[in-house]
Amino acid sequence: MVIVGDHKRIVIPFLNKVKHDPARLSGVRILHTHLEEQTLDQEDLMDMIFLRLDSMEVLTVSEEGSPRSFAWAHILPSTKQNQAYFLSPLCPWDKANFNPLVSAQNLEKELERISQSSSPVQRENTALLISIDNTSKKIQEQSLQELEELAKTAGLEVKGYFIQRVKKINPSHILGKGKLAELEVAALQQGASILVFNRELSPSQLRNLTNITERKVLDRTQLILDIFAQHAKTKAGQLQVEMAQLKYTLPRLIKQNRAFSRLAGGIGGRGPGETKLEIDRRKIRDRISKIKKDLEQIKKQRATARNLRQKSDIPTVALIGYTNVGKSTLLNTLTQSNVLVANKLFATLDPSSKKMRYPENKEIIFTDTVGFISNLPTDLKEAFSATLEELYPAHLLLHVADASHPDLEHQIQAVEHILKDLHLDEKPKLLILNKWDKLTPSQQTKLQLTYPQAIAISALKKIGLKELTETILQTLF
Repeated sequence: MVIVGDHKRIVIPFLNKVKHDPARLSGVRILHTHLEEQTLDQEDLMDMIFLRLDSMEVLTVSEEGSPRSFAWAHILPSTKQNQAYFLSPLCPWDKANFNPLVSAQNLEKELERISQSSSPVQRENTALLISIDNTSKKIQEQSLQELEELAKTAGLEVKGYFIQRVKKINPSHILGKGKLAELEVAALQQGASILVFNRELSPSQLRNLTNITERKVLDRTQLILDIFAQHAKTKAGQLQVEMAQLKYTLPRLIKQNRAFSRLAGGIGGRGPGETKLEIDRRKIRDRISKIKKDLEQIKKQRATARNLRQKSDIPTVALIGYTNVGKSTLLNTLTQSNVLVANKLFATLDPSSKKMRYPENKEIIFTDTVGFISNLPTDLKEAFSATLEELYPAHLLLHVADASHPDLEHQIQAVEHILKDLHLDEKPKLLILNKWDKLTPSQQTKLQLTYPQAIAISALKKIGLKELTETILQTLF
């Protein structure tokens, strides 16, 4: 296919019929003719990067229309290079040593070699994790480690990080065009088909980014919602996830074209001229209303069950904590039960309650709840209010923390912050430092000094459980 422009511009059609492998170029090259002795400008080079062109070339011509000089540019395949692209100087057109086909083939071979660890099918789920923030590089790296755990739990293969410290977030594109070009090249060089941002993108940022890049764009909220959708097993959990997804989607519906859909007249229609986009929005609002009613019914059922437990005068202990710290393992160990345990974030979404009998006819109900995470999306907090309601009637909260986690202090603070938001910070609470067996003696001593009131245990190795049980019984009775 050959597309010819005029003396001012060339219009490239939207080549949406071709599904590109993330490690491949587009199969398209552009040749400019310039009426003046000038090489490719920054706009040309940005287009080359965002359109993933095989090459961008320029041929200058004299006033008589004879060819004069030639220059070319292409993306650099190696991340070791300081620049994202190569740009040749202008040279006499008949002396130019450039074969566009051979150049594109060699580029793709190198890109294929860099990303050959995964097949083309696997590369559809490869991700580049992106942090754009005003905090230090170290803090951003720590934050991306958690995002990597989220990405792996969602089924993505992480290819690398892209970190940018900025004074102010770009409200329309999150980054300037130059840095976005660097990001696009980094994704191409590492064979990543998905860009995952470690923040929630606004509707306009998401729309603008998807207009610039061919790659799929996700933010942290979408990733968490996807994990929740995968792990929700009960009717209540599935409804809560669906409502959070719909609330997230509603302001981000993007109108793909200006054409009106068919008229939606007749009984129940809102009259002629309603676009499909408006119909979709109305359907989402109707569905959210229906889910809210269903969740209210579930809340009533759970409230009835809680009232029965309260009438029986059996105290309740709720296990809370950051996601993947071992709450479900501890519940299984304390109650000899078999709640799902997995080394994944948000493996348990729905609350499970187990009764345990102790000597002298003492009984306790233990409840496991959904794991917390810092910067939990607002819609998810609202959607999971039915789950978190199990915390309010609890007589004691067991705040389980992963003592071996490098970011332990941040995780403890994040949980405390969420408890404060839920007005549960005044409730009796015990701090449990789980996975104690993974620490060296010096690390254990340091944590004992930092958290003197904490109880050190290993739920998996059944270490320290006697002291924990005695403390729980002493606190409740």
